[in-house]
Amino acid sequence: MTQLVSQHPGGHPTIDGLTLTRYDDDRLREECGVFGIFDHPDAAAITALGLHALQHRGQEASGIVSYDGRNFHSERRMGLVGDNFSKADVLARLRGRMAIGHNRYSTTGDPLIRNVQPLFCDIDTGGFAVAHNGNLTNALTLRRELISSGAICQSTSDTEVILHLLSRSKKRRVVERFVDAIRQVEGSYALVCLTDDMMIGARDPVGIRPLVLGRLDNSYVLASETCALDMVGAEFIREIENGEVVVITDSGLESHRPFPRRPARPCIFEYIYFSRPDSIVGGQTVYQIRKQMGFELAREAPADVDVIVPIPDSGVPAAIGFSQQSGIPFELGIIRNHYVGRTFIEPEQRIRQLGVKLKHSANASVIRGNRVLLVDDSVVRGTTSKKIVQLIRDAGAVEVHLRISSPPITHPDFYGIDTPRKKDLLAANMTLEEMREFMGADSLAFLSVDGIYRSIGLEARDNRAPQFTDHCFTGDYPTELTDQNGDGVPRQLSLLAEVG
Repeated sequence: MTQLVSQHPGGHPTIDGLTLTRYDDDRLREECGVFGIFDHPDAAAITALGLHALQHRGQEASGIVSYDGRNFHSERRMGLVGDNFSKADVLARLRGRMAIGHNRYSTTGDPLIRNVQPLFCDIDTGGFAVAHNGNLTNALTLRRELISSGAICQSTSDTEVILHLLSRSKKRRVVERFVDAIRQVEGSYALVCLTDDMMIGARDPVGIRPLVLGRLDNSYVLASETCALDMVGAEFIREIENGEVVVITDSGLESHRPFPRRPARPCIFEYIYFSRPDSIVGGQTVYQIRKQMGFELAREAPADVDVIVPIPDSGVPAAIGFSQQSGIPFELGIIRNHYVGRTFIEPEQRIRQLGVKLKHSANASVIRGNRVLLVDDSVVRGTTSKKIVQLIRDAGAVEVHLRISSPPITHPDFYGIDTPRKKDLLAANMTLEEMREFMGADSLAFLSVDGIYRSIGLEARDNRAPQFTDHCFTGDYPTELTDQNGDGVPRQLSLLAEVG
């Protein structure tokens, strides 16, 4: 799910007439997590627990919609799941035996409650709620067409487009209407929907965004990751396949295939960064794959150093793998402060200028006098890496080397990962040596694209039929990009932007 933005005449993206400017954040962000459960007496409470397990996929807002056999109930709140859905009175208002929930990504822009999901509408077949993880690459085009024909949009979310298409469908049954709607959209989506008698799950035709199916007692569960199933004690059944629509009713589960079969191309960043390390993706534990990326990195780009130090938290598994493959000791040379909140770092420029020290501190006892190898999972703009390299030098390192357990990011994403425009991507505008000089490292190396594929258990990337959505490294986009500007600027609200 993303917000829809247009381009300001001066070159900056705008939303609702407000100009967006870039904020000094240098991490990839995934947009959302979804969860749903059908026919359980504690549906809302279980959904809240599932969302808590998926909190890493979005921290700005969360919402739950339930149905009690007569009425739909909705609670949508800004902030973390635990801050909003741990109180008995909130859950008591979410009555019913079926519920769906959604976590929205964290953004530095002004929060908008109208964009918090699940979104809900009444159509002539009854109520319909939807939670969406992903990004529709033709949503702006569809939105303009809908508005020109009289539609009234209540949010700036691309997800609302699905509701409008659903309501305007001439099909008779709600499932047929839903299929009619998703056949008109492009891009990535993992959807969990709720009506008065069914729960629907769907993945886009190439399966870019994840969705899994589980079972808790006699109740079916849908979730973005298996860690959410573990949290609620549900048994993992299988992944929803690419292009599949599952319909869950009192009669059981039906699987529909409304699209021509295509090879699956799940997002490779689920392995690199987004999924929780204890989740299982494609039959493999994410933690073990990230360790294997460190193994491959050590083989491809060894270094003569004294200590391996991860950039926390996402660089830890790869750093362990690098250490085990190379035999060089692993140490926690950087301590991360997990309690830096937005309200502290946003208000004043003089506070922002403290930069990386707000979030990371050097453990000088393992840094001083040593040749240090830093391991991280990715580099976007390089600003954080530059600050951390200097942090380690200031702590007394005699050399600072940098290894990245993914390839250089050279192309923006349009499917739900927050990346800057191409001109702001470091690797799209500098050579490897220029990047090394910019970040101040003694050496710099990235894992190759083939190295990523080997880490997942494949020989190498097959250029004829790539197995993953890896366009950020290769430029090979798996779908049409109808709303993309000619200059390569994605028409979506970036998490590296704030409302000015």
